Amino acid sequence: MKMVGVMGAGDCNGEIYEQARKVGAGIAKAGGILVCGGLGGVMEGACQGAYEAGGQTVGILPGPDRTHANPYVTIPIVTDLGHARNVLVVRSSDILVAIAGGYGTLSEISIALKLGRPVIGLHTWPNMEGIQYVETAEKALDTVLALVYETI
Repeated sequence: MKMVGVMGAGDCNGEIYEQARKVGAGIAKAGGILVCGGLGGVMEGACQGAYEAGGQTVGILPGPDRTHANPYVTIPIVTDLGHARNVLVVRSSDILVAIAGGYGTLSEISIALKLGRPVIGLHTWPNMEGIQYVETAEKALDTVLALVYETI
């Protein structure tokens, strides 16, 4: 079973949240396990989609308290590592989808590319070599599935 990381803005507008929710639902329906930072925004949207589709969601939390996880995280992992937990999110993922995001997302993208993990970008940091950019949640899922089948 593939672990698919979703990274993105901790705060986002409704449109980005909905894109994340669709990506999360698609990951679960395809049999993947969703991995994220476990907090709000894109992470919550992706977890909600996966959770509602019957999937497992892993939230690798920056703090020491699992109650800080969004309500759709089924497996909270506390680290008390702050932003350093981004390495664990990436290391735990076979493929990553970056949706919008700020500098935390940029750090995860950079770590993923450095480690040779595939990164799909949806409304995220532009013009970065190594990211497979897409325009919709559906295209992000198509790309995830294509990569999963390449690596089986």
